[in-house]
Amino acid sequence: MNIDSIKNGIVIDHIQAKRGMEIYELLNLKDLDCSVAIITNAKSKKMGRKDIIKIDKDMEINMDMIGFIEPNATINIVKNDKLVDKYSVKLPEKIVNIAKCQNPRCITSVEKDLDQIFTLTDNENQIYRCQYCEMSLKN
Repeated sequence: MNIDSIKNGIVIDHIQAKRGMEIYELLNLKDLDCSVAIITNAKSKKMGRKDIIKIDKDMEINMDMIGFIEPNATINIVKNDKLVDKYSVKLPEKIVNIAKCQNPRCITSVEKDLDQIFTLTDNENQIYRCQYCEMSLKN
C-alpha cells in the first residue's frame, strides 16, 4: 500500500488499532477541504497494530481530545516535507465539552448551555468525574 507523504500538515501516530475513526469523527476531519488519510491496522513493533491519521493541512488540533481518547498518541508537525515538531500526548487533567455526563439528574442534562467539564481523578485507570455531579467517566 502506498500513502503519499504530506508537504505541510499533521500526522497523528501511535493510535490504538480501531480508534482512528473515533479521533477522525471527534476532530470533525470530514469537514476539511484537504486530503486526510486514515491508515488502520498498520504493523507496529511497539504496539503490534496501530492506526495513523495524516492531515495534509497545517491546522490547530485539540490535544486534550486526542489525549482523552488515546493518551499514547504522538502528534508530528510536517513543514516543507520535513518533521519540525513532535509532541507526545498525555491524559489531560480536565476535559471540557469532549464527553457528556451520562447522569440524567446532572444539571448538564437540564442546562444545555452549561459546559460538560470532567476532572481526571484516577490517572492509572483513566477515570474522570463530572465537575457538577461527580459521576465517573471511564475512557
